[in-house]
Parts: sequence; structure tokens; C-alpha cells
Amino acid sequence: MGIIDVWGQITTERMEQAPWLATLNRWTGRGGSDDRPTPGSTVAAMDRAGVNMMLLSAWYGPEGSLVSNEELAAQIDEAPRRFRGLLSVDLRAPSEAVRTIRTLGADPRFVGVRLVPWLWDLPPNHRLYYPVFAACVEAGLPFCTQIGHTGPLKRSETGRLIPYLEEVMLDFPELVVIAGHLGFPWLDELITMTVKFRNFHVDTSAYALHRLPPAFVDYMKGIGQDRVMFGTNWPMLSPARCLEHLDGLGLTAAQSDAFLSGNARRVFNLPEAA
Repeated sequence: MGIIDVWGQITTERMEQAPWLATLNRWTGRGGSDDRPTPGSTVAAMDRAGVNMMLLSAWYGPEGSLVSNEELAAQIDEAPRRFRGLLSVDLRAPSEAVRTIRTLGADPRFVGVRLVPWLWDLPPNHRLYYPVFAACVEAGLPFCTQIGHTGPLKRSETGRLIPYLEEVMLDFPELVVIAGHLGFPWLDELITMTVKFRNFHVDTSAYALHRLPPAFVDYMKGIGQDRVMFGTNWPMLSPARCLEHLDGLGLTAAQSDAFLSGNARRVFNLPEAA
């Protein structure tokens, strides 16, 4: 089975010009708009690493859309067998957000919803998210978000799992959550959430595998083995860079298969060919 990358985006010019992206570009050695990816360059990067499918994200924040759902749909259409989409919405327009999730949730190109709390400076238990959660449950779409510290110069507090995400999952026990970027430095909270909520999952986006904290690798081999998914945060990190030291994790064949594709295929209801 091919590898599934659950967190990527094909950035637009206006996203590349966002001031908060400059920090990430410095960390990863990107040159800003000169390195802006295309569907073609993204597929080429996937091929170099044996990645069969990438879930691309739309981005909406207080400044509006940085990658709109319409732009995301056009990106998917460039390589429909290689891409699926995670739609996004404007939290400030809850009725419109619900309508968008209901409409696009019926489109097979879209397999989830992503909102990034630090971009809004609102933790996920804020009332503006709640119509989105209800719509996700109704549409059968996972909710994808970010946990842990932030690379951009934004507050990390919104990425704490407890109490913010815990309160959400208590209020919406049917909601399937995929939390990206590990949750460091709150790895004890990650374990607690895994034990407590069967619908809670995490992905390794924004980390090359050799940089995973040892406690997280232990988690992958233990109670997290059916909860962890591979992600890159492309184009900030390439699939090849992230996968360089996969063998060094010491995963069993079953753990590796679950991490690289099986968990994502099950949770996002992706085809077996993915």
C-alpha cells in the first residue's frame, strides 16, 4: 500500500505573504513565494518518497481565505487520484460555515474539515467552533486541527489539549478528531486524551521522523499505534525529508503499515488503492 500524507497544502501567493509564515520559512530554508508549490511539483515530491496520496488543506483565518475551498477543489482536480481535500470555513459566519460543510461534505473530493486555532487566536472550545463540530458529526467528516506549540510567532496556548480539546470531545463524543503536530510539549496530555477518547487521533506533521521526541515514539509503539498518522506539513517539509529515518523508529511491520497508511485510510474512509 502507498503512503498517505494527512497534512499538506499548496500555498497561494497571499498565504506566502502572511507575516507569520516568515518564521516557518526561516526554519525550513524556504524562499517564500519563489518556492510556492504547484500540484505538479507536489506530486513529484510525493513520488520521490513513495507517497500515494496527500490530503491538502484549505486555510481560512481572520483575514479571510488564504487557500479557499474553491482553490483547493481546483488543486485536487489537477491530480484527482493523488489528492483529497480538507475544507475550511470562516468561524465568524457560523451559518455559512454549516452550509459549506453540508454541501462540500457530499463531494467525494473532500474528506474532512481543518481549522487551526492559533490562526484565530481562539481555543477549540470557543463557542464559534461549536456549529462546525455539529456539522462535522452530521456530515460524517473528521475534524482536523493543530495541537502543541506553534512555529509561527503566535500563542501556543490555543494548542493545549486539556482543557480545550478535552471539553470539545466531552461535548461531542461522536466527533472524530485528528490533531496535528504531535502536541509537544504536552505529551502527557496526549496520552490522557488517547486513553479517554476512542475518536481521538494525532499526526506527525511538521516533524521529520528522526526529530520525534522519544516519548512520542514510545507512544506510537504502545497505546497510540492505531491512532497515529503520517503527515508532513508540505511544503514546509517534504515527504522525503520526513521519511528519511523511518527505519530508526523501530516500528514493527504492522505498526509501520498503520502509521503510514492504515490508520488514515480507516479514519478518512479512503479507498484501498490509497
